[in-house]
Amino acid sequence: MSVAVIGAGIAGISAARHLHEAGISVDIFDKSRGSGGRMSSKRTEQGEFDVGTQYFTARNSAFRAAVEHWQEQGWVATWQPRLYRIDEQGLHRSDDDQPRYVGTPRMTALSRGLIGDIPLHSATRIAELQQVEAGWLLVDTDAQTYGPYQQVIVATPAPQAVPLLESAPALANAARQAQMEPGWAVSVGFDVPLAIDLDAAFVRCGPLDWVCANHSKPGRSEAANWVLQSTPAWANDHLDTPAQEVAEHLVDALAKALGITLPATRFLHAHRWLYARPGEDREWGALAAPELNLYACGDWCQSGRLEGAWLSGREAAQVLLGKR
Repeated sequence: MSVAVIGAGIAGISAARHLHEAGISVDIFDKSRGSGGRMSSKRTEQGEFDVGTQYFTARNSAFRAAVEHWQEQGWVATWQPRLYRIDEQGLHRSDDDQPRYVGTPRMTALSRGLIGDIPLHSATRIAELQQVEAGWLLVDTDAQTYGPYQQVIVATPAPQAVPLLESAPALANAARQAQMEPGWAVSVGFDVPLAIDLDAAFVRCGPLDWVCANHSKPGRSEAANWVLQSTPAWANDHLDTPAQEVAEHLVDALAKALGITLPATRFLHAHRWLYARPGEDREWGALAAPELNLYACGDWCQSGRLEGAWLSGREAAQVLLGKR
């Protein structure tokens, strides 16, 4: 059996890893140059910034067992930040003490560890699936074809999955229902550390949703690097705002939220996520059209947490293997 997985985020990688361990031949395709999807990290001369997923938690027993294995492999580590909540009344120490995990030395380390020796076709945007007698052909935006593959798992954000699932109307319609919310992520490096006893905070006022001292995470450089993430509503209102303007605005919002004067910046960059996270949790797990050998998975099928994406990918693989 040969399987193509479209999307190298945690859902696609989870599906591919489970199939690979079952002895199935798997190829992964992704439009980006690397792996991890929204577990993205930006490497610069000023150090690294986790511009996507900031951390993850583990609630499901199977996922907790997987996380323990990842820790043993050195792909992830526990992160215990000095965590706060910021609202109109100021800063408050957060009572949320659940264990948090991060990839080490950056978030993308987990995706690379899980992919291992599974073939990854990066910088390859699959635009169309063509059904042929031997299975499915994958056609990229340069009209190059791959395959045929007997089975295909689509593990992209819901809006990008729709055109790939048109041969299975029920799956395509479900993907259309799954709304994704946008977000802006700003990477900012300061000349000196900020004069505040705080590593991360949930922000409940203004344009910010989350702020984090990236250097507080295990394995990171000691540079005073911070990541700021906007609320979905603010991002939706500023989708076409120039990135530099977005970056400056959110840095000003950081100063206001923390109530301090910020030092000079030595690095500033804004990244727009059109599909930052699903708008609501679902209980689909994964979607399947076994009569067509076509499947779909992703955080939009379950929950916006990394755990939900991993579970969705695992379920897609299990359904496919059960059909075998």
